[in-house]
Amino acid sequence: MSRSVQITVDSHDPILLARFWAEVLGYVIPGPPGVTLADGDDPFAAWKTFLDSLGVEMRPEDMRAAIEDPAGRGPRVFFQTVPEDKTVKNRVHLDVRAAPGLQGSERMEALEAECARLERLGATRLERFDPAPPMETGFIVMADPEGNEFCLD
Repeated sequence: MSRSVQITVDSHDPILLARFWAEVLGYVIPGPPGVTLADGDDPFAAWKTFLDSLGVEMRPEDMRAAIEDPAGRGPRVFFQTVPEDKTVKNRVHLDVRAAPGLQGSERMEALEAECARLERLGATRLERFDPAPPMETGFIVMADPEGNEFCLD
């Protein structure tokens, strides 16, 4: 029997990372239970109103956020506040499939275009690896706004 997974990311600013990764992956930020969000509604404002109505006070160290695949195929990504800083390279990272099926210069042009878009969202470019057939098709290593490494693949 297979199981679904949720990817959990430790962070200092879960809302910042949820907004960033929702844009990167084309995911949505879900609203509170029983609340329908209209286009343009801020899901985090809806959560604050919802929690306030229940008498729940969210301190900064209690903050959490999640993003979900609107098609329901990809894993849910959950961001939680932790006090410690990121200090070493990730042992697990995401590969964002930004150029599926493309090869050579066409692939790298597509990865460069996505890299530029993600830099505008707050990502940092770390290193480019050019194609080296037959083992390597080329990729770009980046970091999200809190320094978590990921690859454009």
